[in-house]
Amino acid sequence: MAKPRFLSSTRAIPERASVPRHLAIIMDGNGRWARKRFLPRVAGHSRGVEVVRSTIKLCIERGIRYLTLFAFSSENWRRPPEEVSFLMQLFVRSLQKEIERMHENGIRFRVIGDLSRFDDTLTRMIREAEALTENNTALDLTIAANYGGRWDILQAANQLLAAGEVEDGEITEAALTPYLSMAYAPEPDLFIRTGGETRISNFLLWQLAYTELYFTDTLWPDFDEPAFDAALTSYGGRERRFGRTSEQLDTASTPDSEQQRDNA
Repeated sequence: MAKPRFLSSTRAIPERASVPRHLAIIMDGNGRWARKRFLPRVAGHSRGVEVVRSTIKLCIERGIRYLTLFAFSSENWRRPPEEVSFLMQLFVRSLQKEIERMHENGIRFRVIGDLSRFDDTLTRMIREAEALTENNTALDLTIAANYGGRWDILQAANQLLAAGEVEDGEITEAALTPYLSMAYAPEPDLFIRTGGETRISNFLLWQLAYTELYFTDTLWPDFDEPAFDAALTSYGGRERRFGRTSEQLDTASTPDSEQQRDNA
């Protein structure tokens, strides 16, 4: 198993920056947006896809390198069957419509989650899209689909055990990290949840350990450029200590931060 490029925030101190390198979003509120307009819930999901497109553009313009979107959780199968069916169809249509455009704009596309419940057509389209864009560098776009944070940790532990890399019967953070779904990316610097809920809902449980959390009442279909920039402004004013004191933040460099740069 290859060594991850980025050390976790519990093992090294990430470099400080006014703009997050990695942004993770739970896109909540599509159904409520539609209901307020006396529209079917699926109309909110369709509108939400348009906001995804504009958010990708804003990330590139603001210099954000990684964007991870929670599109469909492992618990979302509990929703009405007709809504789940629509979401699967919307995923297929969005891939068909958007992937060439993303490729032309230098966006790398990936999907994390348990794809075993998706039909063969959708799984094939996902793998083809990932292969098409694998060398792109403008933005790493990750879609979490049939994803759960507990599933991620368990599948990583099972892979580690299957690989026979557990020494002295002890699973360490360093050994487990390469098997997590997002081992290729730094941990999120900023997490946004729209729609007024204030929980992380089984999303990136391992990776959000030291992430700055931002909750907004704005429904996802209304999450426009001013709302996006308000989140970035909030992030820019945070004091990210990673276990240190405020006084230590004035130190220009630390051994840990040097180690982080060596692994980037």
